[in-house]
Amino acid sequence: MNVLFHYELGEALAARVAALAARGLAVTAVTQADRAGLAAALPAVEVIWHVLEPITAAHIAAAPRLRLIQKVGVGVDTIDLDAARAAGVAVCNLPGTNTPAVAEHALALMLAVLRQVTAFDRETRAGTGWGWPLARQSRLGEIGGRTVGLVGYGAVGRRLGPLLVAFGARVVYAEPAPVAGAVGEHVPLDRLLAKADIVSLHVPLTPATRGLIDAARIARMKRGAILVNTARGGLVDAGALASALSSGHLGGAGLDVFPGEPLDPASPLLAAPNTVLTPHVAWLTLETLTRSLEIMAENCARVADGRDLLHRVA
Repeated sequence: MNVLFHYELGEALAARVAALAARGLAVTAVTQADRAGLAAALPAVEVIWHVLEPITAAHIAAAPRLRLIQKVGVGVDTIDLDAARAAGVAVCNLPGTNTPAVAEHALALMLAVLRQVTAFDRETRAGTGWGWPLARQSRLGEIGGRTVGLVGYGAVGRRLGPLLVAFGARVVYAEPAPVAGAVGEHVPLDRLLAKADIVSLHVPLTPATRGLIDAARIARMKRGAILVNTARGGLVDAGALASALSSGHLGGAGLDVFPGEPLDPASPLLAAPNTVLTPHVAWLTLETLTRSLEIMAENCARVADGRDLLHRVA
């Protein structure tokens, strides 16, 4: 079966992918920036393993043998689902495979902002680390004793909540209904925003959640609060967030996702104080990729055999 892995493969991942030849998979890797390579590969491809670069109606139309678009991750907002349905192409995702990585990255961003890790690192390398601004002293903090609000309590929330409790945090979460076994208190979103010292986003990007954290909701957040987003950039009004950070209303932000990716060099977030920015890599660990490859290979076998697919979303 001809598979296109639309991603750049490091040495360890490439070795794991090459081993799949023994399972009948001929996997061609094309980097997300290689548009010519993608165009050349599409006519023969039967399965696309898709990461982040959008799969459009034009891509689907250029792949007449395509039978499956397999998302490496959970969110399928980067796939033209209507075009896939019209072409009879199945779409599957991988719920749970990146949960540990995303939960740990969200926690890492919280700690990095609270301890201003990137600022201290930059200053220490420049030889000025021991002369850090005295005003920073009052802004350094710990997770323990703080209230952390989880907007969404799905797989990542269930993984992250107990970690936060272990650090000594109080957890509140916003969901349409209480979640059985949740470690925190179930509250409405606006109450969460007013109560939490740290707000962490863990909901998918849908028409209902796009712009969820807008200027009005940012204004409801506690002065000095921290916003963490490892979900989707479109959940947050980036301009309003940058303004709140610059004005001092918010104390910091840890962001792995942005409304447009790569991040626009003119984005006001780049100049906002006390921000830690990473390039949509919360999901990316070798462990995530290893777990993902097993399910991806299984779904290819199911396509070949005409069996029901795992985690089919369209």
